[in-house]
Amino acid sequence: MMKWHPSKTFIVRNNKVHQKVNAAPPLILAGSFICLIFIGTLLLMLPISTNLPITWEQSLFTATSAVTVTGLVIIDTGTSFTLFGQTIIAILIQCGGIGLMTFAVVTLIALGGKIGFLQQVVAKEAFNQTDASTILSVAKSVLLFSLIIEMIGFVILSIYWSNELGWADSLFHGFFYTVSAFNNAGFALSPQSLSKYVSDPVVNFTISALLISGGLGFTVWREAIKSKSWDKLSPYSKTMILATIVINLVAFIVIYCIEYNNPNTLQPLSESGKLLASWFQAVTTRTAGFNTLPIEQLEDASTALMLLLMFIGGGSLSTASGIKVVTFIVLILATYSYLRRDKTITIYKREVSRETVTKALALTMISIAATCIAIFFLLLTEDAPFLDIVFEAISALGTVGLSRGLTSSLSGPGELIIITLMFIGRLGPLTLAYFLASPRIKRLRYPETQITIG
Repeated sequence: MMKWHPSKTFIVRNNKVHQKVNAAPPLILAGSFICLIFIGTLLLMLPISTNLPITWEQSLFTATSAVTVTGLVIIDTGTSFTLFGQTIIAILIQCGGIGLMTFAVVTLIALGGKIGFLQQVVAKEAFNQTDASTILSVAKSVLLFSLIIEMIGFVILSIYWSNELGWADSLFHGFFYTVSAFNNAGFALSPQSLSKYVSDPVVNFTISALLISGGLGFTVWREAIKSKSWDKLSPYSKTMILATIVINLVAFIVIYCIEYNNPNTLQPLSESGKLLASWFQAVTTRTAGFNTLPIEQLEDASTALMLLLMFIGGGSLSTASGIKVVTFIVLILATYSYLRRDKTITIYKREVSRETVTKALALTMISIAATCIAIFFLLLTEDAPFLDIVFEAISALGTVGLSRGLTSSLSGPGELIIITLMFIGRLGPLTLAYFLASPRIKRLRYPETQITIG
């Protein structure tokens, strides 16, 4: 006869719940993005959304690109979609960029609801936070900061474009481009993106400021506003700010030097135009997707630099994707420490944990693997130059949205590959890996061995 043990029953149930919670966060996040993409696809298929009928594949591709804040398009946003359809795209960008969990948490707060343990775990996963007690304050800060920055960008662009477009069109253009820029989406209402404003300082600096603001990361802005002092910032925020400045400046100088005499890009422009165009291209490759120069006309060296910048991406808890700037810095520091035979990795007088290095390495390897697999299959499905395919794949995984002209001519299987890459890039390769390998505790350890490397 079996005896009932309340304590044992509780432990078993608690373990089952614990296992479910471990698997739930990435699953719920992925499911939320899939639902939003599905809803967006249906809305964009409505007759009121388009000027001419579009296919389900075109609608799915556009909705996925908007939700994942990528900006790759197979049909022109400005001519194919009506004002209603373009508004739907902007809403999808806003939801996908700022994040579904931000809206969910803030809505619960507004309704007076409480966030349960499972919801806290999901929110921690979405916000990349380690302390559940900070989730509510982070969610409020994210939403408030986003609305303030977007309002500033909206006012500047709307007023500036009022003489050119008239108030009605300038207000919508200001709204659409502000949402697209802050969320690093790169969707434009013109087939030439922002090429018309290649030498325009107001448009260049306003859009690039929005791109940097959204891509820097909400955690950094929150710390900077609260501390108001460089010394009080965390090592992460210091690293993110300094690395962003250095990467942008180096990219700006390199592109300016390489493209200076290129008759298809910088050469026809004035000196100020050359500087503005170089700066904009350096910033937009950080997962933004806008362009003021024809990407396919850039020198191969500039293209190679852009591939690296797109792969790196922006900051954690930001509207940007990629492997993230600090991930890239951690890998560099780990390599440098190993070459110096240092046992620890330090940054701003703080030691970087071994788990952080392992996470950075895993994220990078998964991203490389996903990119290589996609490139392999794109080479089988598409009749296009190798460089164009590599650029398209990295742009999709980094949710950048830049293209060398391949997107509009993709085959059906090619579109599905790019859709998958955009989804993986936005969800996060590391989060996606949690689906394939749930954490487990090993109770048996084996003797250590030495394996030859290099």
